[in-house]
Amino acid sequence: MKVELRPDFEVTDESCRAATGKTLAEWFVWIDSGAGGEGRRNVVNAIYDATGRGADVWWPTTIWVEYEAAKGIVKKDGLAEGYNICCTKTISAPVEIVYFALAGTAKEGNDYSDPEANSGTWLRLRPGKDVRLQWKTAGIEFETLVDCALTDKGKGKTGVVLNHQRIQTRAEADGLRRAWGQFLDDLKAGLEN
Repeated sequence: MKVELRPDFEVTDESCRAATGKTLAEWFVWIDSGAGGEGRRNVVNAIYDATGRGADVWWPTTIWVEYEAAKGIVKKDGLAEGYNICCTKTISAPVEIVYFALAGTAKEGNDYSDPEANSGTWLRLRPGKDVRLQWKTAGIEFETLVDCALTDKGKGKTGVVLNHQRIQTRAEADGLRRAWGQFLDDLKAGLEN
């Protein structure tokens, strides 16, 4: 899967002000004041509300992730919570077929790699339900986590929900969102034809 490490837009004080009405530094002061409440989810939602819901939906999360970096907020593993992306698709194929197209004959604990030099380890494989993969994007130092859940939607259709967590940069998050979106489009096209 080709992941182009390019943000959809540059994250600067100028671009933040243009999109949200405040610079990153001004948002950091606002967050420190407690105006958005406590905790990531509450603050991100409060930023979204404070922008009049007019800003690109990525900006509130971007502001929080930049705040994490500026304040050195990290988890036990030394990494920030970072970005989380979600891609969904409904595919006109039974769950078992979609699962096999995703995981093939993979086994838990085995390594994963693709022709674009992305790699990882299969952590959990539950046929017809979900897969979990420790993921390493080519050219990126840190591993991330991919969960892909499958739901039988009846009439031979499968719902796919792919969550990719702990992404550390905006460039990687945007690149992965585009790449996973294309991956699911290609999976759908391949299984429906």
